[in-house]
Amino acid sequence: MTLRILNVNDMLDLKTGGGTAERTFQMSRFLARQGASCEVLTIDSPHLDAQRIEALKPAKASVLPCLLRRFKVPRWRPATIRRAVEGADIVHLMGHWSVLNAAVYLAARRAGKPYVVCPAGALPLFGRSRWLKRVYNLFIGAAIVRNASGWIAVTAGEFPQFEEYGVSRSRVSVIPNGVSAEDFPDVDVAEFRRRNGLPDAPIILFMGRLNPIKGPDLLLQAFLHARKAFPHHHLVFAGPDGGMLASLRETAAHSGAGGMVHFIGYVGGADKSAAYRMADLLVVPSRQEAMSIVAIEAGICGVPVLLTDQCGFGEIRAIDERLEVPATVQGIAEGLSRLLAEPGVLERLSPAWSGFVERKYSWTALAPEYLKLYQRILAGAA
Repeated sequence: MTLRILNVNDMLDLKTGGGTAERTFQMSRFLARQGASCEVLTIDSPHLDAQRIEALKPAKASVLPCLLRRFKVPRWRPATIRRAVEGADIVHLMGHWSVLNAAVYLAARRAGKPYVVCPAGALPLFGRSRWLKRVYNLFIGAAIVRNASGWIAVTAGEFPQFEEYGVSRSRVSVIPNGVSAEDFPDVDVAEFRRRNGLPDAPIILFMGRLNPIKGPDLLLQAFLHARKAFPHHHLVFAGPDGGMLASLRETAAHSGAGGMVHFIGYVGGADKSAAYRMADLLVVPSRQEAMSIVAIEAGICGVPVLLTDQCGFGEIRAIDERLEVPATVQGIAEGLSRLLAEPGVLERLSPAWSGFVERKYSWTALAPEYLKLYQRILAGAA
């Protein structure tokens, strides 16, 4: 009998939804490739196009129209939500601060359907709208977490976050983020540089939204502070504006090193592969992150990574302790200097990191872990 899975994420496009959207997208299509019937319930956005939905196959998407984009509120379609829930054997809720998750949770409770939650690092009160998040947890959010039939963390670092909601760490399964090598083909890097006005020079890359949680300001200040140790490197920010683009541009312009700092906006598809492959080093300067997807994407492209200790990736220290640093300007600056000032370091680290990613984070290997968890839950419910 075919297992029917409903995956729920309020954003499915990469530009708006980021790493959580990509995890849902990849998980869904690889579960479908394993023989499950997989549907993704999501909300429409300007960047969710037919190409993205087509690429999801053999999984399929049900897209609700958006009522209020600021808070990702869908137009109320009870019949659509009810049909999706009742047609599933198990429901998977991704993220946490979500009106769509709340609506599906209520429908799942009414239908008596088991569901799992994967907050992907979203449980702490962090970032904007904290008072709204407290209200959400008071009325429904905490109940969604407590009443689940299964809990998924992307790293063991999330265990204390689940415990804050009353869920013992012994009940939480760890299934990390994954990557699909087929999404990152070899491409014409020189042509990508030309189109984006980038020099044929060593590149330090930032990939992600330009907002405080991702720490682009930390990286920019660290680069400006330490660049004398690597004077030929340029810093490239690739990602959509999350409220910091203007201030980052201003800081770069006033630093006297504006010509060494580039902002190329959001990149996707083949351009994303080109951005990784042109880089000598990817830096993930996040202030908080469950597990960085861009780090393993860079790895599958053969690019070494420098991360902060807030990225949920402490295991990277097993490759080289220099690859993880404190989430501070000084910590990142020292990390850049250690990796870039000594010739040959990155060339030695690149194959080690790439091989590590291929062994541990392939979606082909991770998808069966979801199926095993779902089957255990359904067997217990029966």
